[in-house]
Amino acid sequence: MKKLSRSLGALTLWLAVLGVCAAQTPAPAKAADGVIVGTNGMTLYTFDKDIAGSGKSVCNGPCATNWPPLMAAESDQPSGDYTIVARDDGKKQWALKGKPLYFWAKDSKPGDKTGDGFNQVWQTAKP
Repeated sequence: MKKLSRSLGALTLWLAVLGVCAAQTPAPAKAADGVIVGTNGMTLYTFDKDIAGSGKSVCNGPCATNWPPLMAAESDQPSGDYTIVARDDGKKQWALKGKPLYFWAKDSKPGDKTGDGFNQVWQTAKP
């Protein structure tokens, strides 16, 4: 009976650990070559007109065509410095330290940073 009780206890613990691991959202981005990149390796940017901590993105419509947002799934949860902000269309977007993150449509391969300094309002996201 003790052996069964220990086995059930171990199984319960294992299932709890598994549940915690499954509930965690993987980081939406990582640091590489001094900047933040998406899981696809493409450089991410911040927009000076976005107000850190406001909880929303101001780059919508045509702006978002050129600067596609780093989208978050409905099931994603904030983790560490990564938070989630609202978009005008009701969808969700990842932010780093409260600043929404975007790709630049004219970057063609991982490592490109052609949007840095664009119109003096777009900057590469930094770790």
